[in-house]
Amino acid sequence: MKTKIFIAFIAIATLMSCNSGNDKGHEGEEHEEQGPEGVVVLKKNQREALNLKLGNFMMRNLTTVVKTNGQLEVPPSSSAEVTAIIGGNVKSIKVFHGDKVSKGQLLAVLEHPDYIVLQEEFSEVANKLEYLEKEYERQKELFENNVGAGKDYQQAKSEYNTAKAKYAGLKSRLQLINLSPDKIEEGIISNTVNIISPINGFVNEVNIKVGTYVDAKNKLFAITDSSKIHADFMLYEKDVHLVKEGQKVHFTVSNRPGEELTATVFAIGKEFEPNSRAVHIHTNIIEKVSGLISGMYISGHLHTDEKYTRTLPNDAIVTEGTKSYIFIQANEALEEHGYDEHADEDEKHIEDENHEGHEHGDADDDDGEEDKMAFKMIEVMTGLKDDGYTEIYLIDSLPKNTKVVMNAAYYLLADMKKEETEHDH
Repeated sequence: MKTKIFIAFIAIATLMSCNSGNDKGHEGEEHEEQGPEGVVVLKKNQREALNLKLGNFMMRNLTTVVKTNGQLEVPPSSSAEVTAIIGGNVKSIKVFHGDKVSKGQLLAVLEHPDYIVLQEEFSEVANKLEYLEKEYERQKELFENNVGAGKDYQQAKSEYNTAKAKYAGLKSRLQLINLSPDKIEEGIISNTVNIISPINGFVNEVNIKVGTYVDAKNKLFAITDSSKIHADFMLYEKDVHLVKEGQKVHFTVSNRPGEELTATVFAIGKEFEPNSRAVHIHTNIIEKVSGLISGMYISGHLHTDEKYTRTLPNDAIVTEGTKSYIFIQANEALEEHGYDEHADEDEKHIEDENHEGHEHGDADDDDGEEDKMAFKMIEVMTGLKDDGYTEIYLIDSLPKNTKVVMNAAYYLLADMKKEETEHDH
């Protein structure tokens, strides 16, 4: 990045050198394109070449920072491995890897003769249960009226309870494989069973092919609900005492470079990992962002107290000797020194003399002169540094909405020094 900016700066220096060469032909002119002292003036094309960015001071917590790494995770209830309750052959697959699915959605269809046998057994028990229930009620009535033998009553009761238990067991097995006991009692038998999704989420794994046999121990699909994703950090033993629930963690994700997310600590592990001597810190992500995937690497810093301070990116600060400086937008400096009015008149006069009759060249130069902006260098004091930002103390107060140059401060300083040197000569 710095290489690109340096090349852009060379281009700007060359452009300014050409302007300086034109000025040498008019040594008697009173006005030259020089900004007021301590101010650098850039045209629109120069700012674009530097990719110059303006912004405001940022309040950040730079106190007692603990560095931490980890990865994105989902809670156990938001991740599922789908298996077959009873083995069978894969007849069809209804989803692809990466598909979004809803709870109860059909994932695959299995077929096997054992499914038919199970339904026939249930139907037989259901029909027999109806007879045994009536026989049990008849023997009970006879026994209570001292007409029937107690032995017959006890046998009828035993057979009825056994059949009732078997009926309930078979019914539960059918429901587990998504077959309807009511339809089976009506005589509707199916040779297939449906595999359905137990949760909402995305299909992460598809481990089957049509025609293959799978049993209860085979993982057919893996599904993850990324809407419940959280950031899971590892904190080393020496830093654990600094952490408590409710603290903020600022972190970045590998697939979102330059974007900082925020999370809040909601749980702290109670045991150390045996190899790393670190504990898990679980945090809820505050921002609602898409594209986060479980397992992504994350890097963050945890603030163990709340003391926010004025900061700027490191690229906004330049040092000379023992002093530090920043650049602020100061277009009023142009007006105070009459820079815009006189500079534009002189440049137009020079262009008319040197490029008389070149209409197209004049149009291009006029475009380059538009939208000048001035930036004033001011001295500041710096404090703590963290994660690419530096604490700033102002020596003199500034208006609340002052625009600050957020990058390329080094190149602005070099450009200002170059102008001052040329002005001295």
